Amino acid sequence: MYTPEPIQPHLSAPASGTPVRDYLTAPHPGVQDGYVVLPRSLVEAMPLPWQQAMAQILAEFHQTYAHLSWPEYRVVPSRRERLVNLDEDQLAEVGYLVEIDTDGEVVYRERSGRRIADPEQTEVLVSCPDPIPSQHRNANQDTPPRGFPTQQAWS
Repeated sequence: MYTPEPIQPHLSAPASGTPVRDYLTAPHPGVQDGYVVLPRSLVEAMPLPWQQAMAQILAEFHQTYAHLSWPEYRVVPSRRERLVNLDEDQLAEVGYLVEIDTDGEVVYRERSGRRIADPEQTEVLVSCPDPIPSQHRNANQDTPPRGFPTQQAWS
């Protein structure tokens, strides 16, 4: 939900010489140790003044760092899950195996073979459907752009 008023800039001296680092240190959606992910659909849905400010900042950012050898990034929506809640495909995706040892005990291992001591408390990131709406997702659904369902013919 957007506020109608823009966020007012601080008129006093900044509290820190690293305001972005300070802000990103606190937990925020899409922020991890090395990256900040902004869902494009949400960025493009921001109010026009926000988009204009974002476009200016991004243009300056990309101009400044264009000389670096940028990789292509693959962003995968993920959620935290305990190992014991994953099926075999999900375990394989995150690099773990499950087996039953000679005593009949269920054992979780890393691909390297190292046994996981406490799989009930071990959490990993596993891919999940993207919960953020996208303008391209559900393109075939029967809802026109204004959000009103189309009339269905009764047979």
